[in-house]
Amino acid sequence: MHDSDIVVIGGGYAGVRLARRLDATARVTLVDRKDVFFHRIASLRAGVRPEWSVTPFIPYDRLLANGRVVVGKALRIDTAERQVVLATGERLPYDVVVIATGADYPEPARFTGTTTEETLKTFAGHQQKIAGAEHVLVVGGGPSGVELSAEIRLARPDVRITLAHSGTELLHNTGVERAGRRARAWLEAHDVEVRLDSFMSPGNDFGTYRDARGNIIAADLSFWATGTTPNTLWLRLGGHGDWLNAAGHVKVDRSLRVDGRRDVFAVGDVNDATELKITPAALAQADLAAWNIRTYLNSAGRHRREPRLYRPVHRTPVIVPFGAGDGLTILPVPGASAVLGARTSVLAKAKTLMTPYMRRQLGYTA
Repeated sequence: MHDSDIVVIGGGYAGVRLARRLDATARVTLVDRKDVFFHRIASLRAGVRPEWSVTPFIPYDRLLANGRVVVGKALRIDTAERQVVLATGERLPYDVVVIATGADYPEPARFTGTTTEETLKTFAGHQQKIAGAEHVLVVGGGPSGVELSAEIRLARPDVRITLAHSGTELLHNTGVERAGRRARAWLEAHDVEVRLDSFMSPGNDFGTYRDARGNIIAADLSFWATGTTPNTLWLRLGGHGDWLNAAGHVKVDRSLRVDGRRDVFAVGDVNDATELKITPAALAQADLAAWNIRTYLNSAGRHRREPRLYRPVHRTPVIVPFGAGDGLTILPVPGASAVLGARTSVLAKAKTLMTPYMRRQLGYTA
């Protein structure tokens, strides 16, 4: 198995976890267009607070002891030659290839360009705009929209903030109404205007926004926390559009293989294994795929072992910070969900945004 080549395309949460898991058992090449790991969980605060600007960036240089990281863009997967073709023209041979290109997130939770410096400039731009804004509109009342609204409020106690959400309750995708009520109570207690059942679109005039009823909101700054888009256009352009479902996610079987391909896996936000696109699900998929890849490379003939099957994560803790010192945690318990408050949320996520944990994942001290 040490003579096997594994190419992991994408250096996000699932990609780095998988590459590290397989580093001791095969020749691993991790391909990513970024020059560093981008800790997206810390990016909302980094887009608001200058002292957090550099926190989301963790170098790849300690991730792999035996393998290597290639900074570049994958153009296509040549399944006939079993090679990954890069934009530079380089071809990476593989025995197994893993698609882990994740999803594209709205600003400010986005890595712009290909270098740390480019994204730092983007963060600085957001920080300056927030510092000078009179009215900020946040569209989307899921965890990201709630968290971003809280971060802006704590950084700018004097600015007017409106959070517009198309659903009837905040955090409605969690299925826990009490969590939505608690989030709304915190926001309104901190003078954030919460508009529910408000589907927003840009208005006719610059700086105006219109809801489905025709009501106009004027705001000099807006952020749209309304979902993500899987990074799979390159697969379609590379001739593998049949690997994708209607939403653009890679179709996988229960062993996380691309349908019909024994040597092609897909993990994390990029696949259709679960609708719950959160970091714990991506890490769990990476662990299972690593085990299945070892099994595939190390089994033959009648002694071949069966792969493990992925069970989608439907109930997992969800933590929504309200800045560094408050938040809520939705904790699944048998037959229900408990909603925990500040102490648990701060210890688990809000204070550090899991930065020490991810630094250790990439071989650095916390």
